[in-house]
Amino acid sequence: MITAQIEPFMQNVEELKTLLDTHYEELALNKEHVPLSPQWHVYDAREKAEGLCFVTLRENGALIGYIILFVAPGLHYSTCLTAIMDILFVSPNHRDPFGKGVLAMIDCAKAELKRRGVKRWFMGTKVHKDIGIIFRRRKFEHVENTYSLWLGED
Repeated sequence: MITAQIEPFMQNVEELKTLLDTHYEELALNKEHVPLSPQWHVYDAREKAEGLCFVTLRENGALIGYIILFVAPGLHYSTCLTAIMDILFVSPNHRDPFGKGVLAMIDCAKAELKRRGVKRWFMGTKVHKDIGIIFRRRKFEHVENTYSLWLGED
């Protein structure tokens, strides 16, 4: 049975780490220059300040996916509590063509964000692994594309 739920982040970080390498290998850019090195203390501080939302996807209790969202008033719009996606991942062997796992996590996150009073929610997708169609199924509006340029030494 697959379920999506809100869980404490730092209490589950060790389990999250079991999926991070797969996530990094599949989606990260500039891996030859930028090693995976999360700032766990920042996640901890944001969770303690109620500025983090951690949605898990589990199959029979085992972690198979997650969404991490940061929640805070917008830097340009201080009166608008905003959620911004940090990362989203579903284990490759648990994906389906309809994105049911992602949709379940989105529905779970939506209920939690509404409970917290969030007014605007931003989600993103990598161009090389585009899942925008899943977001559009939940009425997200395509508002921006982001470009990346590596400026470090080769």
